[in-house]
Amino acid sequence: MASSAPAPAPAEPLRRNRILSSKLYLEVPASKAPVVYSPAYDIAFLGIEKLHPFDSSKWGRICKFLTKEGYLAKCRVVEPLEASKEDLLVVHSEAYLSSLKSSFRVASIVEVPPVALVPNWLVQRKLLYPFRKQVGGSILSAKLALERGWAINVGGGFHHCSAEEGGGFCAYADISLCIQFAFVRLNISRVLIIDLDAHQGNGHEKDFANDGRVYTLDMYNAGIYPFDHVAKRYIDQKVELVSGTKTDEYLEQLDKALEVSKSRFQPQLIVYNAGTDILDGDPLGRLRISPDGVVTRDEKVFRFARDQNIPLLMLTSGGYMKSSARVIADSIINLSNKNLIQLGSQLG
Repeated sequence: MASSAPAPAPAEPLRRNRILSSKLYLEVPASKAPVVYSPAYDIAFLGIEKLHPFDSSKWGRICKFLTKEGYLAKCRVVEPLEASKEDLLVVHSEAYLSSLKSSFRVASIVEVPPVALVPNWLVQRKLLYPFRKQVGGSILSAKLALERGWAINVGGGFHHCSAEEGGGFCAYADISLCIQFAFVRLNISRVLIIDLDAHQGNGHEKDFANDGRVYTLDMYNAGIYPFDHVAKRYIDQKVELVSGTKTDEYLEQLDKALEVSKSRFQPQLIVYNAGTDILDGDPLGRLRISPDGVVTRDEKVFRFARDQNIPLLMLTSGGYMKSSARVIADSIINLSNKNLIQLGSQLG
């Protein structure tokens, strides 16, 4: 049996060839908005998805709100391709991808123990395929952001997954993949990750540990999962919050952090991990941010990018209450009303 030691990351020429031969960078017509979503994002899995607090239909519900209220015609949404094995190998090792052929391993990553008892072909189809579609969406969003100035993947943000290790409902490292593709296909060399999910983004932090091309601003509750002290060393700018932090203090800390980041690093692309598990009442995030506070947070980050003319892509990431979808939709509507993004309406 082969050694279980982690395989080395793919050699650069091989990684580059995989990126250049990928089909994920679709040509998107101007008639579409840079909003990426597929009905395949949503997870319906014999009711097992209800055993995790994550609302696994939130992605579709966000789009339904936007469509129903006339902000985004269905025909303007961009559907991504599924990330193939070759695409995933740009960051992940063969050994890690093979480990996902064990339902037991996937069950521990998504934190739903009964998944261990489900045949793996079903786990692949009902759980990992939706994740791979979202990864395709995150990768495509970087291209759209460079072309249009902004993009939103109504999904993705699997920030606990690194090249060799999944966890915290994150099976694929979409943020690391998205950035590696951008380095090669978009010819950029400076990326800022603004991670405002309630949890520390330990996956991308480990993947870019010694890569000066990536600057990480991570503002998170230090008193909750993942407690990854190794990854913490690789955060360029960390803002550690305590459980119970309220809206005003949170937004004040964000303003200061963005100012510091502006003085330290001049990116060509911003990857914004916009988790809504900071909401008051979220069972895992344990912060006390109001729905209006989340809307203001997102507006501040989009303004920060626009004021410096930096393309930005947003990923929806964590958010463990049914109310998250409504708050995200309201935030996107606010960005549109403030002319920070241009959705085009059903009437347009």
